[in-house]
Amino acid sequence: MVPSFALLSVLVALGALFSFLSYRVLRLPTTIGVILLSLITAAALMIGGHMVPALQTNANRLVAAIDFHQVVLHEMLAFLLFAGALQLDLKQLRNERISVLSLSVFATALSTVIVGLLFKESLHLIGFQIRLMEALLFGALISPTDPIAVLEMLRRVGAPASLNVQLAGESLFNDGVGAVIFLSLLGAITRSSSHGSLPSPTLFAFLLLVEAGGGIALGLALGFATHLLIRMVDSYRIEVMLTLALAMGGYVLADTLHLSAPLEAVAAGLMVSGTARRFAMSAATRTHLESFWELIDDIMNVVLFLLLGLQLLVLPLGVSWLIAGLIAIPVVLFARLASVTAVVKSLAVCRHKVTGNIPILTWGGLRGALAVALALALPQDQPGERSLILAATYITVIFSVLVQGLTISPLLRKMRMQFDDVAC
Repeated sequence: MVPSFALLSVLVALGALFSFLSYRVLRLPTTIGVILLSLITAAALMIGGHMVPALQTNANRLVAAIDFHQVVLHEMLAFLLFAGALQLDLKQLRNERISVLSLSVFATALSTVIVGLLFKESLHLIGFQIRLMEALLFGALISPTDPIAVLEMLRRVGAPASLNVQLAGESLFNDGVGAVIFLSLLGAITRSSSHGSLPSPTLFAFLLLVEAGGGIALGLALGFATHLLIRMVDSYRIEVMLTLALAMGGYVLADTLHLSAPLEAVAAGLMVSGTARRFAMSAATRTHLESFWELIDDIMNVVLFLLLGLQLLVLPLGVSWLIAGLIAIPVVLFARLASVTAVVKSLAVCRHKVTGNIPILTWGGLRGALAVALALALPQDQPGERSLILAATYITVIFSVLVQGLTISPLLRKMRMQFDDVAC
């Protein structure tokens, strides 16, 4: 087992080196450059392993020492979601609240069902068998979007603020919603009397309501309590430390209580941003707070995308799994298009959108490390199906980040989209 400090040192050193190369050589957004370089490194180690077996063995041992599911879902998301919530423009978020919540909840749920059904039938056509519950679990884990990489592209081309808020706000909430749907479905299946059958709608809805509602309520309560503490002091060091304690402690508490920790982090971050930052902090404290959390966000994203690329060394990737991944890509894109279209058309009664909104929201809805982390949580009693879903998830995520992330900028320039919104 690699010592934790040595492992962390290697990851930070590689992250810093890849960030430098991405900025100075590749001229790419940091997250896209880091994942591209980590994939190249992993591939080189796999090829070099045929000539120097010890090289790949040591690299595999290093990556295998990292519990990716634990690191992402139970550790890094606490910082990423809290930081993301703090950085949201609350005024714009209020203006876009209907579209953000609709995309986060209804589009994610609809996408889960569409992906599950289409993925199962598509695999069946080429001779791969997968049960409906596993297909729905795949739909739940792959439906949440992660526009970390695409937001930098949006800023580069001067995309409308409403689009930035829609994608950023949707990703924050649907990370939590998608995780809750996945974990509730997984928990309901586990509790089901006949393993392998779909859970009862009542049990699933109850688990969903308790986890999601409880997580949001806990986040709001802890965020308000932190606001009251911040009001009592005038020291940016203590105030920033209180927000750090909230991000970490609140997430762990929600996990311990079996509530939605991702939604708790988002709710706590929004509460601090909307109360403490606006009414209880000096201008100097706000500056320090924003700088601190922007830096935390950047570091976490670099390490996260580095880990995602290096997972290539330990994930099952055979020819059959590659085929499953190639099938999953169009299925996921179609489900995203269908779910976004359904939501946008439904909102058209009181909101006016020009042509281009749906394509950008579809192509800009990237998948990220959360999907791989959730896939790793699948039970191992069906190793074949688990490996298939894990490989399909990884291939879809890599395609999403590299292909969609690198092409969204020219697509935006070509469309030169303008928004003319009428708030609901």
